[in-house]
Amino acid sequence: MSGPSVAEFRAVAQPQSTMGRNSGEHWAGSLYMRKLSIYVTWFLAKTPITPNQTTWLMILSGLLAGAVLALPGLWAAVVAALLVQLYLLLDCSDGELARWTGRTSITGVYLDRVGHYFAEAAILIGLGFRASEVLPDWYTVMGFAAALGAILIKAETDLVDVARARSGLVAATESSAEQFRSRGLGMARRAAAALKFHRLVQAVELSLIVVLAALWDALSGGLAATRVLVVACVVVAVLQTALHLVSILASRRLS
Repeated sequence: MSGPSVAEFRAVAQPQSTMGRNSGEHWAGSLYMRKLSIYVTWFLAKTPITPNQTTWLMILSGLLAGAVLALPGLWAAVVAALLVQLYLLLDCSDGELARWTGRTSITGVYLDRVGHYFAEAAILIGLGFRASEVLPDWYTVMGFAAALGAILIKAETDLVDVARARSGLVAATESSAEQFRSRGLGMARRAAAALKFHRLVQAVELSLIVVLAALWDALSGGLAATRVLVVACVVVAVLQTALHLVSILASRRLS
């Protein structure tokens, strides 16, 4: 008998209940990566590789992207961006493979979250080293500071469910994130979300912006664009860390 068709495979690996979540899908995943990942997952399902091993490959791709980004030259920025795309592809495939094989696990969820922490931190640290050019300096420090901010933003989100679990409550729903005790705070949160400035410290968006900055630097000579980008990442990371915390405390996620 022949194997399942792609449509049959997609029905299990990419169910609407998962793909339709408002906050559960990156825009790049919805736009193009899910269209590619289903074929990669279909191939992986024919191999001995497990969902958790796929997640480990995702983590490795993110770390390599940060390491390559620390190197000088336009080529390093381009390779780092391609590694981030591989990271995104594997991030899509590990969950799809887990659903198809029925091997979903708490360990897999944990590794997936750790992978996001590591990748975004690695890319920001790599960007700081890249801006330093020769020896570590204040740009390196700013890269680490931005990485810490990116980690804290994710931790603030994850700690909501930790706090709820320790209080005997189920995980927060998506709708609770949109419910605020103050109408003014709710409007401010929606305005900030519409600007999407927080995406500057996220792996996919940042890797693409880094390529543009590297191209500018290659044409103009020097590292002005990359250094401006590092400063912008620090500002956004610090601002978003504070705003995200206020948003959580003002919402219904902790009640």
